[in-house]
Amino acid sequence: MNNKYVHGYNQRENIRLQDQASTLADLLHSDTLYPAGSCVLEAGCGVGAQTVTLAKNNPEAHITSIDISEASVVDAKQRIESKGFSNVCFQQGDIFNLSFEPESFDHVFVCFVLEHLSKPVEALTVLKKFIKPGGTITVIEGDHGSTYFHPDSVHAHRAIQCQVDLQKQSGGNANIGRELFPLLCSAGFDSVRVSPRMVYVDASRPELVDGFTQKTFIAMIEGIRDAAIDAGMIAPAKIDSGIRDLYRTTEDDGVFCYTFFKAVAEKG
Repeated sequence: MNNKYVHGYNQRENIRLQDQASTLADLLHSDTLYPAGSCVLEAGCGVGAQTVTLAKNNPEAHITSIDISEASVVDAKQRIESKGFSNVCFQQGDIFNLSFEPESFDHVFVCFVLEHLSKPVEALTVLKKFIKPGGTITVIEGDHGSTYFHPDSVHAHRAIQCQVDLQKQSGGNANIGRELFPLLCSAGFDSVRVSPRMVYVDASRPELVDGFTQKTFIAMIEGIRDAAIDAGMIAPAKIDSGIRDLYRTTEDDGVFCYTFFKAVAEKG
């Protein structure tokens, strides 16, 4: 897998992922529960931001977490050990070239991974062969096209589009959340069920203003500022204006909305 991680591997992105995971844990993972004794493969664990919640919610499951980045695997292992969890083991591995035996896992968990892949159906098809008959796959993705806010801003939408365009150039799809149903069906999964999970933020929810709008979403757009300018997608003044307008939505009269999509499907 040669897809470039558009957000970059750096400490700032590491912190952003942790903020995102902790802020959205209940929204995305309150129903990510596996029976005791289950063998679960987390495909694309990154720095372990989602692994912490996965391990906490499923203390009696046996979780194997893999990522293509050796540095991310090291960070993830350290994070899990620092939290005192002992139900996760880590391996460096490429989703398209895994060494596990077929039907090794009861369940597979994939979160914020498909958006970075140029061949998501192929990835799902590969992962399916490692699931036991009757097992499940859980896939969670965002969709930047679902973003809307008040006050509205042309410049803010353009700044977000830069993120979408950069991800497309890297072979990914920042709007992939809306495609989970057809993707899983194309990969041959059965009983595909998709549930939208909207993040709605206003001043009455200061924890989301801080943890999601500012530290997760706006931080992501700030993180691609220089890359977008260098690619000739937008002028510095315009993306800076867009970022300012995104921060404007965090004020007392502002509103910010974004939708994640969670899919669960079965292997027949």
